[in-house]
Amino acid sequence: MSDSRLTVPMDIDPVDDGPKSMPPAPSSPLNQKELAILKEEDARQAIDMLRGDDVEGRVSAANKLEAIAVALGQERTREELLPFLADGIDDEDEVLVSIASSLGKMVEHVGGSDHAEKLLMPLELLLTVEENTVRDAACASTKVVAESLPSPAFESRYASLLEDLANKEWFTARISAATLLPSAYARLTNHQQSSILKNFESLCRDETPMVRRVAAQQLGNILKAVLKAKGRMCFTADGDVSKIIIPLYEFLATTEQPDSVRLQTTQNCVSFGQVLSEVGPNWTESELKLVDRLMPLIVATIDDRSWRVRWTAASKFADVIEAFGPLPKAEELIPAYEKLLQDPEAEVRTAATFNLAAVAKCRAMVPPPAGREGSSPPSERITVAERLVKRVTSLTEDDSEHVRAALAMVATDLAPILGKDATISHLVPPVLLLLRDAASEVRLNLISSLSSLNEVIGVDLLSQSLLPAILDLAQDAKWRIRSAIIKQIPLLAEQLGINFFSDKLASLCVAWLGDDIASIRNAAAHNLQDLTALFGTAWAIEYIFPSIEEIRHHVSYLRRLTAVKACALMSSKMESDVVKLEILPLVLEMANDDVANIRFNVAEALRDIARICGKSLYESQVRPVLNLLSEDYDRDVRFFAERASKSLEKEFNEGVVGMQE
Repeated sequence: MSDSRLTVPMDIDPVDDGPKSMPPAPSSPLNQKELAILKEEDARQAIDMLRGDDVEGRVSAANKLEAIAVALGQERTREELLPFLADGIDDEDEVLVSIASSLGKMVEHVGGSDHAEKLLMPLELLLTVEENTVRDAACASTKVVAESLPSPAFESRYASLLEDLANKEWFTARISAATLLPSAYARLTNHQQSSILKNFESLCRDETPMVRRVAAQQLGNILKAVLKAKGRMCFTADGDVSKIIIPLYEFLATTEQPDSVRLQTTQNCVSFGQVLSEVGPNWTESELKLVDRLMPLIVATIDDRSWRVRWTAASKFADVIEAFGPLPKAEELIPAYEKLLQDPEAEVRTAATFNLAAVAKCRAMVPPPAGREGSSPPSERITVAERLVKRVTSLTEDDSEHVRAALAMVATDLAPILGKDATISHLVPPVLLLLRDAASEVRLNLISSLSSLNEVIGVDLLSQSLLPAILDLAQDAKWRIRSAIIKQIPLLAEQLGINFFSDKLASLCVAWLGDDIASIRNAAAHNLQDLTALFGTAWAIEYIFPSIEEIRHHVSYLRRLTAVKACALMSSKMESDVVKLEILPLVLEMANDDVANIRFNVAEALRDIARICGKSLYESQVRPVLNLLSEDYDRDVRFFAERASKSLEKEFNEGVVGMQE
């Protein structure tokens, strides 16, 4: 706020009703009078901060407007605080954002809905500020205040505010008007609704592109508001949708509009599709004519000169299909989507590929793709999934790695839609190609998304191709790739089965314990824990434990350290008798390791393992070792050993007491 706030001809400080007592000691109970004094003191400080020169202080004070209002009371808030805020509208943007946000929470502090229109005075000024964040916060608060207004105030004061904003000379006010008009439409009189639409039409055709952009963003909202207020009659030939809103959509979608305006075309088409689908399936002739007018506009975005517009269409095409799927002529959208899959820009093809499975769920029946081997009668129809799966093979050969990576993430989602036979015939071959892709990201994405394919056909057909892909990823130069494939191993193990996994991949899981990257070794140890939970204790002892016994003698202490962690993690998923016989002796022996890092990790591991083995084994085998480590020359070893001992002693003692009771 400017310095003029210091000379405002009024005093908004709380009434001074006598000397203020000192805050009571924390131990003293506060009575209502003392609490009121403290609140007034906080409000006084906030007011002083709001008048001060420190920006951060004014922001903090602006966030406490509710507290100030409580201290002042409803009448003084209306008569003094709100004019004071309106006078300081030239403050820093950060302060104005806080004020704008706080005003939406102050309806009850100005006297409720009967006096809520008083809040519109400072909000109207904030709605014209140049900074977007201030206007956005002001719009949000204005909507809250408007909802609380009684109908007479809404139809008079608020309607007048919207009219003024829509016709102000400065474009920022018109932007705010475009945002607020749709939410106000339903509560106004018929005459005022006509005025709202006229103003909205004017904003859509505004000379300032930024106003047209915001108006285009709100076109779907005004459509829904009109339908809610007028019902299906708005779709008739003389209705507001046919005469006003559709022509506005056509105008905003023309190539003469800047990219920022045309970017809204796809989202608007989704809104139109949703509205028309909701009123179905018994569509009237006028409603079907609207669909005929909309389809060319949707398809036109596919050929837009701006790749950003095409990218927006590609990224939202799943929403388009969902909205228009129930409508007649939805099949006309599929060739347009296929065109996006072949767009010159890799970014557009990638965005379109991500929506492949979602578009394939469309229930429309479409003709087979042109150029298919053999001739087919003109009346032949196939599902959208059967048509799009023919595009998968060409996408596996795309020059862009990003396109192929996107395909690998969604291709297997086609399997449940296609069914078993079509999946084996048409989807498995390109999936096998992706498994052999040169890019590790592509192979990883495919392996990460095999669950859908497994549910339909199992992975027997892919197992022989999966193995080399997994082995390649396991040795990838990028450690993040290796980490990602480790995270997929439990799922793959479940799908491949215990026999295939034990023969082909069990040794690989142990080999990761010796990776040069610490995070990989830790992930490998947790991976063994998950595999133990999946395949059982006997499997872990047969296929994993012998290798861990070898690792504990490795010359590198890092390998030995990982062995300790793996034992501790695996033991949590193993039968206690096996832990006592196999895991515990191995860990106890490693307590004599020459490296301190190993010894204090042994102390940590013993704390977890002792809980599984029970009190008697703790007292006979674990406690002596922990006592020995507690006297170690290394302070870290002593610390962890003592911590483990105290923790176990407490737990076992509490357990004994509980049993006695």
